[in-house]
Amino acid sequence: MNTDTIQIWHGNIAAEEAHYQTYWRVLGAAEQAHAEKMKNDLLRKRYVEVYGRLRKVLAQALNELPEKINIKKAEHGKPYLPDTPELAFNLSHSASALVIAVGWDCRLGVDIEACKPRTSLAGLVDKCFAEEESTYWNKLPEVQKTLAFYRFWTRKEAFVKATGHGISLGLNQCVINPENQAEFLRVPSEYGQASTWHVQDIALGQGVCSALVADKDIVEVRLMELAATT
Repeated sequence: MNTDTIQIWHGNIAAEEAHYQTYWRVLGAAEQAHAEKMKNDLLRKRYVEVYGRLRKVLAQALNELPEKINIKKAEHGKPYLPDTPELAFNLSHSASALVIAVGWDCRLGVDIEACKPRTSLAGLVDKCFAEEESTYWNKLPEVQKTLAFYRFWTRKEAFVKATGHGISLGLNQCVINPENQAEFLRVPSEYGQASTWHVQDIALGQGVCSALVADKDIVEVRLMELAATT
């Protein structure tokens, strides 16, 4: 894998009983323990498949057995590789859609959302968007607002995930430039200059919004489709 390339693996979570043990066997002890605590059968199957698939993707990048990969969680819950910290990765899933980003020598985050109309969008804009973003959004024609909301949301989510802090950082603290939505106007000072961070939307089909954020130039993004079972 070229270190300038960020791979985006995408596919659907089947959560099928037939492949459950395949994914279960490659999980770490902490992941298995977490899964065993989950009472909802579908959520447990999805969790096992998501982290089983993640380990198989990382195994390709590292040329390792998936069950041998040492995955730890940072203070705010973001997983990382203590033995290979230069390999960055992040994942996101929405219902059955899954996306995994893998890159080298950077901080990165990825988010995916189903673009469903919601009556609460205006309230979320007031709470989670900065003034420049909310002013732009409120001026849009109604037919454009749903898609525009999710495009802003996925970019902001991808940023807070890249920092490792997560949504508790405050989505209104990272501000997308409405006039050039591939760049930030502002980010919290502890994460450097806004110009350090780069945004790229990921085209994964109608009805889905996905975005990648990294603290280096995004030279190449390679879309990789997850097989039905991997």
